[in-house]
Amino acid sequence: MKKHLLTPLLVFLLVTVALAAHNTEEWKSRTIYQVITDRFARTDGSTDDSCEDLHHYCGGTFKGIENNLDYIQQMGFDAIWISPIPENYLEDYHGYGALDWYNVNPRFGGADDLKSLINAMHERDMWMMLDVVANHVAYIDMDFEKVTPFDKEEYYHAKCQINNWNDPNEVEYCRLSNLPDLDQDHPFVRKTLIDWVKWVIKEFDIDGLRIDTTPEVKREFWKEYTDAAGCYATGEIFNSDTHYLASYQGPVPAVLNYHSFFFTRNLFQDAGESMYQVRDIVNTDNEVFPDPTILGTFADNHDNARYLSFHDDLKNYQNVLVFNFFLQGIPMVYYGTEQAFKGGDDPANREPLWGHMDTNSEMYKFVTNMVKARKDFNVWEHPHVERYVNHDIYAFSRGEVLVAVTNTHNPFGVDVAYLPDSYKEGDILCNILNSENDCTTVSNGSVNIHFDDGEAKVYVPQARLIKE
Repeated sequence: MKKHLLTPLLVFLLVTVALAAHNTEEWKSRTIYQVITDRFARTDGSTDDSCEDLHHYCGGTFKGIENNLDYIQQMGFDAIWISPIPENYLEDYHGYGALDWYNVNPRFGGADDLKSLINAMHERDMWMMLDVVANHVAYIDMDFEKVTPFDKEEYYHAKCQINNWNDPNEVEYCRLSNLPDLDQDHPFVRKTLIDWVKWVIKEFDIDGLRIDTTPEVKREFWKEYTDAAGCYATGEIFNSDTHYLASYQGPVPAVLNYHSFFFTRNLFQDAGESMYQVRDIVNTDNEVFPDPTILGTFADNHDNARYLSFHDDLKNYQNVLVFNFFLQGIPMVYYGTEQAFKGGDDPANREPLWGHMDTNSEMYKFVTNMVKARKDFNVWEHPHVERYVNHDIYAFSRGEVLVAVTNTHNPFGVDVAYLPDSYKEGDILCNILNSENDCTTVSNGSVNIHFDDGEAKVYVPQARLIKE
């Protein structure tokens, strides 16, 4: 009797868990690979470089991503951030110009292909992060009847342009690049946007959100929106001011760490800059953010010229990557990083990946080893502890992982005596990024870290590497 009663209940519970979006705490262990859906892979697998105009669609699809999940998962990534999914206007391949909220972009493959992709990801224990927009619609100027369901002028703020980014009222009420600005105080708009995010998460089994244009909408709305979503969400605030960024953590569970992004971009391309500035970055984040451990950390993304486009120094770039990847937070790696892409300002930084999926490239292996160290040693469970700093080096630990970064190519060495408690006399530590040729031994309570040519260091106990 009990058996017959429990079986359908257990089935129900299992289905409920499978369809549940994941909360902030659960996302801490994830490592995110960001794609521009239109630029990752085509359905038919074609790899010719026939996309002559990067302002227009190039042919990437949901099915293209699904067919190449091995390429992503073999690097160790267990979450993918894709472009916004509503049907967009004309050639708005990027997804940020919604025309029909409830019609999944047919150029990406439509609703069935999106569900197929997400099902395939979940079978691999990979999570879906969806990029969402609630600030604006497509480039339709005043032709509001073209937009579904926001087809009336009353659903929008009066037409004006954002010119002064220091004026919060202007930022919240005026247009970004002339994109019609939705009025979230209008009852229909507010309810529809909130109903939509609940619908999209349930309908497609979405695990988390990246929220576009966060400061362009009032904080009060975001609190209601993210509460309705019921999952981890990180907001985009294109600003390096830590206090400004932190003011949105609460209305939104997390934000992208643009503070670290901007500062490290400058710091790691000029050997004249002191690495003591890294200490300032970390200390400021700890003092100002309500919870820096859940911020989205990154070294490149679709809104900024790739680092290698303006500073073509792979060693410097690897140091930027390693620092931001192991900094407290949830790391996000932009597609093409693993192939050392060098695209400049938008849209050059949104180049097609097909034809370049080289799993033997130096950077593919580099990224794979970074992800491996994070996952094998559960670094999200351990605090960021500064271990050594001078003008040329910043070293810190996350549990058993000891990270050392530099911005100079000059050879030098330092003895680091403040080590994790788990390190014992005689322990051999190896740089997982070059484990065959870069190992050091704990001797007299310290380790010597030697830089030959500006290489980044991610030391882990050799014994653990041997076991694996």
